[in-house]
Amino acid sequence: MSTTTTVHPQRSGASDDGPPDVFARVPPQDLDAERAVLGSLVLSGTPRSPSYRYFGEIIDTGITPDEYYRPAHGTIHRAICALREAGEPVDVITLTRELTRTGEITRVGGAAYLHALVAAVPTAANGEYYAEIVRAKAYRRRAAEAAARILQYAHGDEGDEDQVRDLVEQELTGIVAGIPGLHQAPPAVGDLYLDFVAELEDVQDGKRVGLTYGFADLDALTSGMHPGNVTVIAAASGVGKSTLALNSAVAAAKTGAKVMFSSLEMSGVELMQKIAAAEGKIPLHHLTQQGGLTPDGWETVKRLGPELFQTLPLRVYRPDGASLGDITSTARACVRDGGLDLLVVDYLQLVEVEQGRHITREQAVSSVSRGLKNLSVQLDCHVIALSQLNDDGLMRESRAIKNDASVVIKVHRPDKDSVRSGEVDLVIEKNRFGPTATATVAAQLHYSRFVDMAQY
Repeated sequence: MSTTTTVHPQRSGASDDGPPDVFARVPPQDLDAERAVLGSLVLSGTPRSPSYRYFGEIIDTGITPDEYYRPAHGTIHRAICALREAGEPVDVITLTRELTRTGEITRVGGAAYLHALVAAVPTAANGEYYAEIVRAKAYRRRAAEAAARILQYAHGDEGDEDQVRDLVEQELTGIVAGIPGLHQAPPAVGDLYLDFVAELEDVQDGKRVGLTYGFADLDALTSGMHPGNVTVIAAASGVGKSTLALNSAVAAAKTGAKVMFSSLEMSGVELMQKIAAAEGKIPLHHLTQQGGLTPDGWETVKRLGPELFQTLPLRVYRPDGASLGDITSTARACVRDGGLDLLVVDYLQLVEVEQGRHITREQAVSSVSRGLKNLSVQLDCHVIALSQLNDDGLMRESRAIKNDASVVIKVHRPDKDSVRSGEVDLVIEKNRFGPTATATVAAQLHYSRFVDMAQY
C-alpha cells in the first residue's frame, strides 16, 4: 500500500521559527458577505416586491455558484438561479421546496438557515456591493491556487525549461483573465468590416434608421435617435422643452420602441394629462379644471384608453428623490422587464449625485451628464436629457453637457408680437450625425404639443 505525501513549498530562507507559510493560511473568503448576497437575493426575489430591481443588479455582477467559498452557499445560489430560470418567485418557501426536491435541503442547513439568511439582511439595496466582495475573494483564491501550481512547477523536476515556461504562462494568463470585470481585447477593424458593410447597405436602403423624434425635419437632419447616444434639449423655463421631449417619447413609443420618461417636475397624472391633450386634441386646461371637459372630450379620453394608453410601451417614472442612482436602477429594471430603447430625463439640473464637501455645482451636473452618457452605452439605448437655459440663453454647466451629448437642440420661441409667434425653432447646435441647422415646428401648446409645419 503506497501513500502520497503533499509538500507545501516554503519561501527561500524561511526557518521553522519564521512567519507562517503564506500558502498555509486560510484562503481568502468573507462568509458574512456570502450570506448577505444570498439573503439579498431571497429578499428581492419576488416580482411584486419593492426591492425586486436589486435582484437583477446582483445577478448582473456575474456572480456564480462556484465563487462562494462555502459549498452550501454555492448550492443555495444554484437553486435560486434554477427558480429564476423557471420563472418562479424566489422566497424562503419556494427555495426550501427546490432544495428539498434536489435532496440538498439538509446539506445546506435546512429551512431555518434560509430564514436566517434573510433575517440577517436589513435591505437588499447593498446586495450588489456584497456580490462584488464575494467575487473579489474568489479571484484571490484562484490567484493563490495558480501561484501554488507555479511554485510546484518551479520546484519539480518534470519537463524542460520550455515546458515549464508554457505552464507558467498559462497560469498567469488564467489569473489575469479571471479578474472580475476585466474586458477582452476589442475587435480589429478587419473583423468589423463585414458588419459595417451590412449596416451600411441597410442605411442606404432606408432599412436602418434611428428612433423618430416625431418631427420630419429633425429626423432628416439627425437620422433619428441612436442607441448609446445622448440628445440634450435645452430651453429657458416655460418654453416647452418638457412638452417637446414628451411628444418625442410618445412618437417613438408609437413605433414600438420601449420608452421610460423620468420626470423630476411633473407627476404621472400631469404627464398623462399632457399626452391625452396632445393625442386627443383636447385643450389642456379642459383636463385640469373642474367641469372643463365636454361630453365629446370624455368620449375622446375613453377612446384613448384602448387605442393608445393600453398598448403604448411607455413607462412614466417619478423618483421619490432625485437621485441619478434611482434613475439608473429603474432604467435597468426596465431592461430586465422587456427592454429599453429610449430614456428621457427631465431635467439635468434637478438630478442629484452624492456630493463631496468641496464639489461644485458644475462638477455635480458634469457627473450626472457623464453618468447618463455611460448609461446609454451600457443599456444600448438613447437618452434625451433636458437642460435649463439661463436668462442669457446659455446652458448651465454647458461645457460638460455638450461634451457628452451627440445632439444638442436649443428650443427658441420668437417674440409674441412677431409674425412667427406660432412657430418654434429647434436650433441644432451640435450634431454628430449630420449638419448643424434649424428645424422649425409649429407650437400648439394649448394642446400640449408641437407639430410639423406641414400639419399646422
